[in-house]
Amino acid sequence: MRYLSALSVAVIAIVFVGSAMAVAPGKTVEFANSYGKVIFDGKVHHDKGLKCEDCHTKIFPMKWPGKEGAAVIRMADITEGRFCGKCHNGSRAFKAADTANCSRCHKK
Repeated sequence: MRYLSALSVAVIAIVFVGSAMAVAPGKTVEFANSYGKVIFDGKVHHDKGLKCEDCHTKIFPMKWPGKEGAAVIRMADITEGRFCGKCHNGSRAFKAADTANCSRCHKK
């Protein structure tokens, strides 16, 4: 019986570890940069019908900034269609490369 309980806890932990690392609806994460901090809002993306798995780990690794293996996201990458630019290309979502949209992500 103890084995079964320990196994259940291990399985639950493995299933939810990915979710714990993503930015859930109602949560935000901030990234500082020279253009002004970027605030990623999980709710905004969730309300558009996206699930964590849509971006993690297909587009973004499951590593927080500053951790080994984390993505280093540069604006040049985004305008070339990587990371956020995979969707924010003017077709699926607003075009991140359009300077009129800077303030949609970058806050002073």
